[in-house]
Amino acid sequence: MGQISLPRPVLLVLAAFSRHEAALDWARARAEEQWGPVALASERFAFVDTDYYEPTMGAGISKQFFAFERSIDPGELPAIKLRTNAWEDEFAAEGGCDEPRPLNLDPGYLTLAKLVLASTKDHVHRVYLADGIFAEVTLFYKHRAWQAREWTFPDYRRAEYHAFFERCREWHKERGSG
Repeated sequence: MGQISLPRPVLLVLAAFSRHEAALDWARARAEEQWGPVALASERFAFVDTDYYEPTMGAGISKQFFAFERSIDPGELPAIKLRTNAWEDEFAAEGGCDEPRPLNLDPGYLTLAKLVLASTKDHVHRVYLADGIFAEVTLFYKHRAWQAREWTFPDYRRAEYHAFFERCREWHKERGSG
């Protein structure tokens, strides 16, 4: 029988996307109030890999990633996803935008071996965590590079995303986490 051990702390990552720059700024400020300073922020990437979100979010969407200085226990992911869903509702009610969903927030975490994203949707490749929240390994690290799975979202296959996650991985590794 294997010995039970607690997981190592992980790097909290938040993907924020919207067609409104003010929404992305609001998301960062709200997240920093909750989880502390951002250690690394990506550029704002044009979200052009699918039009899936256009009916609810409009066209011209940008996505930005934030990685936080404070490590978390991976068991916190369901509570974090519930909080970001509440923030989406809050911004939709108060943000003054026309779209039904002007802001989309996708939290996850990064280890030296993988990028895990939270979801409210079940699927064959997702594992139930708690409170209606599922998780998937979206990317894994092998042969010194991020690798996609067959289910990996099209935008998460992009070299620019992988470059940002590589920066996050190195930062996390330098801190002795993993």
